[in-house]
Amino acid sequence: MVEHNVQPGHKTKRIPIKTRNDIDLISVLYTISIFRSFIKWIVRLVSGTCELQRIVAKCKPGVRTVKLEECMYRSRHSLLRTLCEAEPDDLDASIKNVMALKGIVDDTNPRFFDTFKCCLEQIYGFDSLYCQVENLRMEAYDSKNKNHEEVLYKLWNLLQPDQPLESRISHQWGDIGFQGVDPKTDFRGMGMLGLQNLVYFAEKYTDLAKQVLLHSQHPQHGYPYAIVGINITNMVHEFMCNGLLRSHFYNRVEGRPSLDDFQEVFCYLCYEFDKFWIKSEPENVMAFGRIREEFKKTVKVMLQLVESAVLAIDQT
Repeated sequence: MVEHNVQPGHKTKRIPIKTRNDIDLISVLYTISIFRSFIKWIVRLVSGTCELQRIVAKCKPGVRTVKLEECMYRSRHSLLRTLCEAEPDDLDASIKNVMALKGIVDDTNPRFFDTFKCCLEQIYGFDSLYCQVENLRMEAYDSKNKNHEEVLYKLWNLLQPDQPLESRISHQWGDIGFQGVDPKTDFRGMGMLGLQNLVYFAEKYTDLAKQVLLHSQHPQHGYPYAIVGINITNMVHEFMCNGLLRSHFYNRVEGRPSLDDFQEVFCYLCYEFDKFWIKSEPENVMAFGRIREEFKKTVKVMLQLVESAVLAIDQT
């Protein structure tokens, strides 16, 4: 893979906490800095626990990690802020230092160390995945690169196994939704990320991918399959950059998410967009921009509900 300037430790935007029971007077006051320290002091005095302990003990997975990240990011202690920003060389030792700082004892908090560590690994894993995704997006498709060409041919063979490709430069590419005779020009915005996502969907969910392709070829309500897939990659990438995918990964993956986890989100959105498109009954492909924005808003609302945000194909 080509090396780029995306550095490990890059932090994407944090999302606001928006759980079903969060909109009340205390939550509003809590976001105002002048009240925050006072409220924390009162709650600690009454409960005998610090904010980290309460989040670990009371919050569900997913919400727990989001709230811990927010708590550390806003902390007045540099140890917590630093731990939130970058992974230390010795994570276990850093967690012990946090426990000492906050007076958290193993004997009375047996779950704290492991739970807190799991949350931190989710946070670091998300940032590491962001760098991996960004590097792949920045890797331009190169028709002189044998590996790139093999991936492109693989996409054709997965989607059109009974239809041989007559030549590399061919109008046949339009059958799977590319714009011209050479697909390389369609990958300019999303690079190899766009192609790898299309191949992952076609390989992992072959029957579903072929079903979506068939729908895209409808004479009236059709759309360019590959181009829309690349556009969906752009949407998933945007959700990654603005931090909205944190809620999904924190709910779905125990530990560090991988590129496969990112591509699973792409598969889900491709499948759901196809259903959304058909239900919308567009007059023609010119309605794509409007329908895409409506679909995007729907997904965004799902991701903002942190406690229930999961984007995964139901295979039951």
